[in-house]
Amino acid sequence: MKTNFAKVNQNIPGSKAASLFERRQNIVPRGVSNGIQTFVQSAHGALVTDVDGNQFIDFAGAIGTINVGHCHPTVTEALHKQIDQYIHTGFNVMMYESYIELAEKLAALAPGAFDKQVLFLNSGAEAVENAVKIARKYTKRTGIIAFSKGFHGRTLMTMTMTSKVKPYKDGFGPFAPEVYKAPFPYEYRRPAGLTEEQYEDFIIEEFKNFLITEVAPESIAAVVMEPVQGEGGFIVPGKKFVKEVHRLCAEHGILFVADEIQTGFGRTGKYFAIDHYDVVPDLITVSKSLGAGVPISGVIGRKEVMDAAAPGELGGTYAGSPLGCSAALAVLEVMEKENLNERAMHIGKEVMDRFHQMAEKYECIGDVRGLGAMCAFELVKDKVTKEPDKALASSLTAEANKRGLLLLTAGAYGNVVRVLMPLVITDEQLEEGLNILEESLQACYGKVDKAHV
Repeated sequence: MKTNFAKVNQNIPGSKAASLFERRQNIVPRGVSNGIQTFVQSAHGALVTDVDGNQFIDFAGAIGTINVGHCHPTVTEALHKQIDQYIHTGFNVMMYESYIELAEKLAALAPGAFDKQVLFLNSGAEAVENAVKIARKYTKRTGIIAFSKGFHGRTLMTMTMTSKVKPYKDGFGPFAPEVYKAPFPYEYRRPAGLTEEQYEDFIIEEFKNFLITEVAPESIAAVVMEPVQGEGGFIVPGKKFVKEVHRLCAEHGILFVADEIQTGFGRTGKYFAIDHYDVVPDLITVSKSLGAGVPISGVIGRKEVMDAAAPGELGGTYAGSPLGCSAALAVLEVMEKENLNERAMHIGKEVMDRFHQMAEKYECIGDVRGLGAMCAFELVKDKVTKEPDKALASSLTAEANKRGLLLLTAGAYGNVVRVLMPLVITDEQLEEGLNILEESLQACYGKVDKAHV
């Protein structure tokens, strides 16, 4: 007998959630957004239950934070054990072994046959911010290059590096100086008349020209790149582009920083997405699924680069907390024991196959793309003009929520539907979630190419 994992028995918000939401409206600023107007009661694996008893299949994963699933027993056991021992001493006051053990494990997993060091922090934005500090300290240069459509955080520096104006930057200036935005390949929206190969060569030339027309390479400390752009719309760059940017960095003494905050720890089928490109970064920033929901982030890098800062110049009160380190060590254990990198590739194939089938049936799907289990499709009003359809993406996610599926949008135009389900999701839960996703699209779009049904 088939099990229905998604169970929505009443309108959202239900009575309990509605009461909580009213309190939320009174006390929490409206600048803090919410995807669905309900409140969690419990969560396990790939399932989330709200305070009114509705159960959802999770295709959002707390924005890519829950690769090992909600409340994985190995993680919760490690946290309970840590809490019983001590909660916090502050690494800069009294050190603890878990910090060292986690650093050693990440240094061993990260690409590069050279000595590495690892710094721990709290959030992804902090990791990027500290990567910038370290790069500037080591190179004695100030310039930072990020890429169009990229996202790196909401602090002053990382907000400056982020491309999307609304909602991340509007009205929050002036921004940090010495940050430059280079073009990033967006194959789906390449100029008419160019093949994929010609377009990649064109973007590479654009980057080379950028180092002539926009900023001198000898003034640049670091280039910061997401191996797959997350908030930018799950845009996967070509291998040739990534390798050429890395080569140019090495040529000009610029540090290459891989921002792996959303892509890391199994999401693309490898511990680090940059491994798909045969490129070894000087620095790697990590967070999100490293901690399975417990705040922790880090910077992994060449020892001589990481060691450039003097004592006291890096760190923070809660940076690399014992709880965060314990959770992260448990995550690495789960990933190895349950072969989650391999699982991600299986999930990605199932999702991409389904998305391609949907693209043949629904004229509103302009593009399907992804790497491993980091998959998305882009919604357009017309496949020829490729005009973005943000309204359809918004209505689709709302409809999916009503049917018991947590779902996220992304992209510079807000028209990309992305999936970040926990990698421990069962095949049955995955299939039901994909069914709900397609049913929601059909309900919102209502125009199916009958010849393909």
